[in-house]
Amino acid sequence: MRRYPRWRWLPLLWMCWMLSACAALPKVDADSLPHSDVPSVNGVNGPLSGERAKALLARRWSKNSLDLRAQAALEEQATGVPLIAGNKCTLLFDGPQTMSAMMKAIGSATNNINLESYIFDQDELGKKLADLLIERQQHGVVVNLMVDSVGTLEVPQAFFERMRAAGIHIVSFNPVNPAKLHGNSWKINNRDHRKLLVVDGKVAFTGGINISEDYARSSLFRSHARVTREDVGWRDTEIKVEGPAVAAFQWLFVRHWVDQDADDLREADYFPRLPVSGDRLVRVLGSDPGGQFEIYKAYTLAMQEARQSIHLTSAYFVPDRQTVDALIAAAQRGVDVKLVLPGVSDRSVVFYAGHDYYDALLAGGVKIYQLKLAVLHAKTGVIDGAWSTVGSTNLDTRSFLHNSELNVIVMGPAFGGEMEQAFQEDLRNSSEITLEAWRHRPWADRLREWSARLMGYWL
Repeated sequence: MRRYPRWRWLPLLWMCWMLSACAALPKVDADSLPHSDVPSVNGVNGPLSGERAKALLARRWSKNSLDLRAQAALEEQATGVPLIAGNKCTLLFDGPQTMSAMMKAIGSATNNINLESYIFDQDELGKKLADLLIERQQHGVVVNLMVDSVGTLEVPQAFFERMRAAGIHIVSFNPVNPAKLHGNSWKINNRDHRKLLVVDGKVAFTGGINISEDYARSSLFRSHARVTREDVGWRDTEIKVEGPAVAAFQWLFVRHWVDQDADDLREADYFPRLPVSGDRLVRVLGSDPGGQFEIYKAYTLAMQEARQSIHLTSAYFVPDRQTVDALIAAAQRGVDVKLVLPGVSDRSVVFYAGHDYYDALLAGGVKIYQLKLAVLHAKTGVIDGAWSTVGSTNLDTRSFLHNSELNVIVMGPAFGGEMEQAFQEDLRNSSEITLEAWRHRPWADRLREWSARLMGYWL
């Protein structure tokens, strides 16, 4: 869900956007990266030796179409982030399943809770979660909450003051009012779009789900009920991670907190010793405006190296030219490229801006589907059934240039199979857009697309 401020703020925001310099995404080219046969892999006791890492990767990935060992090495060269072994990853399909798991984890917290969310609404779900956080704080658990100042602009401050009064430490990311800024320089267009929960430093959740009642309504297409446009639920995806990789999530939260707040985090056991919890190899990527574009580079490299399939789901699809070229190039070399995009959207401007490249993609062999009977909010990808990602990042310029985002990459066919099953279910409940039908769409839609295209960089 993309939350915009009240109309009275728009002139100020527009002025700030127009005065800011237009950043550009980097060129990503596998051939220009340093060559490495084996990526770095961290275990519970630190980095594995080259031979142990090579043996682990060979055993796990020997039968995949995508050369995951080479892919992992390329990703590390591009992002500087190693793989982490020994994790358990649970795919959570839609808001109700996610919120149930998150509430259970929060309710069992004994030491600390770190929660970061773009939106934290004062609705039934928000109040329930706030009460649970207050209850844990009153039982001696350290609770730290970071929310985005634009994403929560319409939420009454009394809602957050109640939590503060109970002892919860709350930071508003990049305040709209520059007088309230404690950390970095004021840049109104840079937003915290991450969704992250870390409990006791032992379990982490991330994905697309904000703290809002909207997400408590599951995708109604799963029940095969007949509903109107106004009754549709929300389709989203989250991932729960247990094991050594949780420390990487925790570190990203701590670093973001320090960048925004003058005060230190309250004392707690944020980094406990983490045992092996499963056999999943993951890479935890956080990106920030003006940073190293880690998530963008990982996505682009994976698309460039795909051999059999690229299956992507994106709530807001306003891609850059390099992404479009990578998708078309993959389709033209025989890769099955399918995109599941919104058929119902909460933001019409972004919805129409995303249509800008449909003609080129369809003509280039990319297959585009629009999800029916649900507001699509998931941001996921699975490539060759073996490279998977879940996170907060949309395939749009805003996510890659202007937002702080968080994605986790899971390597291997076991989790990739789960991701494929979820993608295929979405596909069954979507309508394909053909090139012929697209070129005969109404002129009214074309006019809306042209108008939205002018704002593409800022969306």
